[in-house]
Amino acid sequence: MVRWAREFMPHGILLEKGWYAKMNELLYKIPANTPREEVIRQLKAHPEVRFVSLVGIDMAGNDTDEKIPVRIFIEDIEKFYNGTAVQTDGSSVVLPKIATINNAKVDLPIDPAVNWFVDYDPEGADEETGLPIGTLRIPSFIIHEEKRVDSRAVLVDTLAYVKKELLDFFHRNPEISAAPSLNGADIVDIAFTSATELEFWVKTPLDDNASIEEMSASQVMNEQYWERTHGAVRTALEDCIIQLDKYGFHMEMGHKEVGGLKAQINESGRMTHVCEQIEIDWQYDSAVQAADNELFVRTFVREIFRLYGLEVNFKAKPLIGLAGNGEHTHLSLAAITKDGKRHSLFAADDQNAHYMNAVGYSALMGLLKNYEAINPFVSATNDAFNRLKPGFEAPVCVVTSFGASPAIPSRNRTVLVSLIRDLKNPLATRFELRATNPYSNTYLVIAASYLAILDGIKYSEGRTADELLAELSKQPGEPAGYLETDRAYRSEEDVFEHYTADERDARFGKPPATVWENMLGFDLYPEKVAVLTQANTLRPQIIDSFRTGALLRWKIELISRIIPENRNIVRRMTEIKSDFLTDQDAYMWNKIHDLRIYLAKDTIDDKALFTLLIKALNEGDYPTASALQLEMYAKMEELKELYDAYKKNMI
Repeated sequence: MVRWAREFMPHGILLEKGWYAKMNELLYKIPANTPREEVIRQLKAHPEVRFVSLVGIDMAGNDTDEKIPVRIFIEDIEKFYNGTAVQTDGSSVVLPKIATINNAKVDLPIDPAVNWFVDYDPEGADEETGLPIGTLRIPSFIIHEEKRVDSRAVLVDTLAYVKKELLDFFHRNPEISAAPSLNGADIVDIAFTSATELEFWVKTPLDDNASIEEMSASQVMNEQYWERTHGAVRTALEDCIIQLDKYGFHMEMGHKEVGGLKAQINESGRMTHVCEQIEIDWQYDSAVQAADNELFVRTFVREIFRLYGLEVNFKAKPLIGLAGNGEHTHLSLAAITKDGKRHSLFAADDQNAHYMNAVGYSALMGLLKNYEAINPFVSATNDAFNRLKPGFEAPVCVVTSFGASPAIPSRNRTVLVSLIRDLKNPLATRFELRATNPYSNTYLVIAASYLAILDGIKYSEGRTADELLAELSKQPGEPAGYLETDRAYRSEEDVFEHYTADERDARFGKPPATVWENMLGFDLYPEKVAVLTQANTLRPQIIDSFRTGALLRWKIELISRIIPENRNIVRRMTEIKSDFLTDQDAYMWNKIHDLRIYLAKDTIDDKALFTLLIKALNEGDYPTASALQLEMYAKMEELKELYDAYKKNMI
């Protein structure tokens, strides 16, 4: 391990000082609801923890990080708990139309109801202790004008509302079809359980020689999935799993995903041209804690891999044409009864006879019916839509799957929401939302999902499990009491291969293709938005702020990053000089030349597509901009394919 660190770590300071031998001495977390006196005692017992940082989550899912000396935190601990210790500038984070530049003050009260993790700096050591310097990251809320306006608060407040509504519902409707063993009158509490997965690409810095074509072939031939990791990738992955276990994440696995390419070895024996896709999984937790866990793990993974000379990319689609990074979000509900026992609210008593009970079916119906209002929180970036393309196990339409029979659980990886079941463990019954990616705002996604689930559960009143399953399995045009008449919601087929694009759109609804189209869901489906705003936790002000921020990032990224990147690609596609040119070469170059001009070259009479797109964005003509963005993507792919064929014909 020490040799490995000296070779791959930029500094290797901590390992040379024997840090790994002292890992058990470190403070990894302060558990939820720890008394204040114990918090102080723990911090005094661990002088290597030199700072605290208050972590608030804005509308884009970004986390704040302010370094505050532990000494100040201990001295003013009461003020930190009540939110008066720290005031900061809310206009500098993503809270548009809430914390404005002329009304920017926000307070950051801490949240004692979740775990507080210590973030250690692995590249430097505290002079007094010889241990890495730690920062206690404390999840917090953001208050503006005496209202909580942050993503964490939305989730916390939403779950409190949904719990109250569900308890009232089950006390009024104690009988649950297909689950007669569970009496709603005995339910005293509701548990919200969630989990996320983390997929990411790993590469060697400055190595840009990997062939997309070669990696695509490797992906199609299934050469990478669950392959053995090697070298620095293996060591970094194992290091992550070992250390995250010490934080209490109960790591379940780490493995290679479908994308990647075998690395090369240079003369000194070092791995180069690393380009691999990795997934790590950890145990589920309560919904808020699960979202906090994901945020910490993502940052932690990036730091550890960097120490081994590797870059980590969490973008949904870092490499066009190859597998993207998903972050499937798992959702389940459990009932706690008077006897203290925990029961799945989705599972049937006889899992060989029923896929779910009535509550499970109706919960899924709520998620699917209202998805157009949830989707903006799931896919809010250009990058997200780059991933949601047919053929890459990324969902493109609103549909679910149950399997051929209840007795044989299966997973259809082409649907939006998978039903996950374990016949030996009813508590494992849950929904897997497959459209999320590592940069989805998990707090808002989970909040919106549970509000939609609540809406569906209320529909189950007086209905049997068989009746609800029949409605979920309806064909387009068949009337239904809750779901929409003109759509289907279930398919046991491969929805990418079994249906054409037109057939998918007709059966399951046409999905949005850009950020602008997705944000239109808030305007086009007022009845579905009303489901999300009913509790006034995910209130219209929050939705408006989220949408404003998402559209601003969409616009700026197109103007300042995507179009300049595409312009550079166009510039690099120059005519190839050769002593042996054929009529095919001339024909291909003329097509390429014309397409380059159409995309990037203005004339007196005509403006290039890039110019028109920038103009539409700057003028706020977002419908036109959205259409031009899709045209730009299509033309750029056509150009790349043409130029690739043109180059391959040169000898």
